[in-house]
Amino acid sequence: MRRLIVEADGGSRGNPGPAGYGALVKDAETGRLLAERAESVGRATNNVAEYGGLVAGLQAALDLDPSSSVEVRMDSKLVVEQMSGRWQIKHPDMKKLALQARDIARQLGSVRYTWIPRAQNSAADALANSAMDGNPVRRDLATEPVVVEDDTQPTTEPAPVVVTVTHLLRHGRTEHTPERRFSGSSDLPLSELGRADAEAAARHLAGRGIDVIVSSPLQRTRQTAEAAAQVLGVPVEVDTDLRELDFGAWEGLTAAEAQAKSPLAFRRWSGATDVRPPGGESVADVATRVARARGRILDRHAGETVLLVSHMMPIKLLLAAGLGVGEDVVHRVFLEAASLSTVTWSSDGRTSVRLVNDTSHLG
Repeated sequence: MRRLIVEADGGSRGNPGPAGYGALVKDAETGRLLAERAESVGRATNNVAEYGGLVAGLQAALDLDPSSSVEVRMDSKLVVEQMSGRWQIKHPDMKKLALQARDIARQLGSVRYTWIPRAQNSAADALANSAMDGNPVRRDLATEPVVVEDDTQPTTEPAPVVVTVTHLLRHGRTEHTPERRFSGSSDLPLSELGRADAEAAARHLAGRGIDVIVSSPLQRTRQTAEAAAQVLGVPVEVDTDLRELDFGAWEGLTAAEAQAKSPLAFRRWSGATDVRPPGGESVADVATRVARARGRILDRHAGETVLLVSHMMPIKLLLAAGLGVGEDVVHRVFLEAASLSTVTWSSDGRTSVRLVNDTSHLG
């Protein structure tokens, strides 16, 4: 029985947001790539897109050889556990896709599911990113002739990979920082300590080849950005989509005070990404506009080194995008005032988180 390997992945820029999947099929014995698939699924979550990749990969395997034994490899623990029958499927869209996948799997010789680390699923991830960039892929390499090296004809040189470096600087301290009050859309200035934070960060950033600074419009970030601009001698642009999450009725409160004021709403909001504080924004709302900002910045400043001066939630979401993980990770990360993080973004879809929450410059 022929053995095939399916690698599948999916992604969403916003979760939910513009989403796409990628899948490929390889010969298990030789490692030869036999088929590739990448397609947009419109607006969806990461998990729905991952199921889309699974269905496309299984269908490609079925088209190649219905009698084959297939190993599906994915970095989604959720999909692997659900398709292995160990976890329940509750989401209606995921249920439909899981049924589709099972129908295809029944037509194959055998199918088993294996979880792999994200780093080992980079080819399927790149295909998913291609789909989200508006470049679908459908290649059936098994039907293409194998060309020996001596017969290879010269081809057009591939486009060079452009890498954009983003240094992510959280603003310095304000009067709310010591008590950890929700500042959100409140337009607070830096405190005296916060101005010292901004100056220390600016000195720390000197010599890093920064070409431009892009700042949130709020006063505390503008002041932090201006301190850096004075040292670095580069212009400051403002992007309104980099502003902090709006906490609505909880603005200016501590977490304990917000919980006392709105016990049920606070319980529902804590740990969620799609629940809004009364009169405020959800994490998903912020993720949508931060993704817009990221797209504009990477387009306008491709190949440059950019200093983004923003707030806790937008920076967490940029780190999540760099890591290729869901928005819920924001509840498991803390960033100090005036901390520095770094993410690189390649034009071929690869990303790399190089630094998180560095405060070595603050003494």
